[in-house]
Amino acid sequence: MTVTTPTARRGLGLRGREAVAGYLFLLPWLIGLLCFVIGPMVASGYFSFAKYDIVNTPEFVGLKNYQDIFTKDRLFWTSLKLTFRYAIIVVPLSLIGSLAAAMLLNQALKGTTLFRTFFFLPHLTPVAASAVLWAWMFNPDVGPINYFIRNNLGIENAPGWFRDPQWAMSGLIIMAMWGAIGGNTMLIFLAGLQGVPQELYEAASIDGAGIWTKFRNVTIPLLTPTIFFNMVLGIIGALRVFTAAFVATAGGPAYATWFYSLHIYTRAFKYFEMGYASALAWILFFIMFVFTFIQFRASRRWVYYAGEVNE
Repeated sequence: MTVTTPTARRGLGLRGREAVAGYLFLLPWLIGLLCFVIGPMVASGYFSFAKYDIVNTPEFVGLKNYQDIFTKDRLFWTSLKLTFRYAIIVVPLSLIGSLAAAMLLNQALKGTTLFRTFFFLPHLTPVAASAVLWAWMFNPDVGPINYFIRNNLGIENAPGWFRDPQWAMSGLIIMAMWGAIGGNTMLIFLAGLQGVPQELYEAASIDGAGIWTKFRNVTIPLLTPTIFFNMVLGIIGALRVFTAAFVATAGGPAYATWFYSLHIYTRAFKYFEMGYASALAWILFFIMFVFTFIQFRASRRWVYYAGEVNE
């Protein structure tokens, strides 16, 4: 026979009130999740199988949107190819550049805090504002970059940048690197570097290891979780690139920067083909899911977690 004392009843009541208070604090987030994430995802999933232009009632058409995407939409394949090309170049360069910047800023030098602030400032600049700035800097006629190329390097036929289909992608990649190397990726690498035990470096020094040996055998293995995390976020971000191309080039010239997200935006908000755009969005979601799944599966072979026991 169990006897419930007044103290136990008061304790149970207190725990219950704490649970209710916790759920009440959680309620705004749950409402936001349902209204602005899960709800729109479910709606777009339905619209991807319908013909919908916002004004008229959605008309169910089955797999027609997906069939048209893969068989009739030439810009679908163009945008997919350009997006993959952009990601293949930007992601490795941003990871290497961010790691190099983090290692530079991890040194115990005078004024390091000030340098960290300067490195992070480009990331604080809105993408639309930086795109306008870079569009002026890359202006073939009056931009400072081509002025420097002509007057200091002696090259009269300077690149046309955002006006030239052969150089527009390069301009966007340079602009992306300017914002990526000193951004969140660098900060995450910096936090990872500060988590590496100094005792390991001291032990390596006693064994006669040089700078490169320490980097290869101490820094990189302990940074693999951070590298993996940044790589996953970097690939997702690169596949979703939109604002820079939309503001600086509008997908041109001659569709040279017609990225996948820009293709979705155009079909949705220029031609009001919401059902078709929803199908495009779900294809992008599936692509990112596959890439992320592959990365998580492959990470078991090269990512090292401290304290992990290998059997």
